[in-house]
Amino acid sequence: MPVVFAKDSEPFEVTLKRFKKRCEKAAILSDIKKHQAYEKPSEARKRKKNTSQRKQIKLHRRSDKH
Repeated sequence: MPVVFAKDSEPFEVTLKRFKKRCEKAAILSDIKKHQAYEKPSEARKRKKNTSQRKQIKLHRRSDKH
């Protein structure tokens, strides 16, 4: 869990913004959303396969430019 200490004379909104940024970097919200609903094993395999294919296409495009 990310920890943020409030600085003296720092507005609450600024502290909250820093906390949200740290949570985003730690991928906490995406992890929570991922575990909110049950995902069938077949759906998980399908999602992982699609993700892998997108990464391969992205890497292939990147290597073609150089």
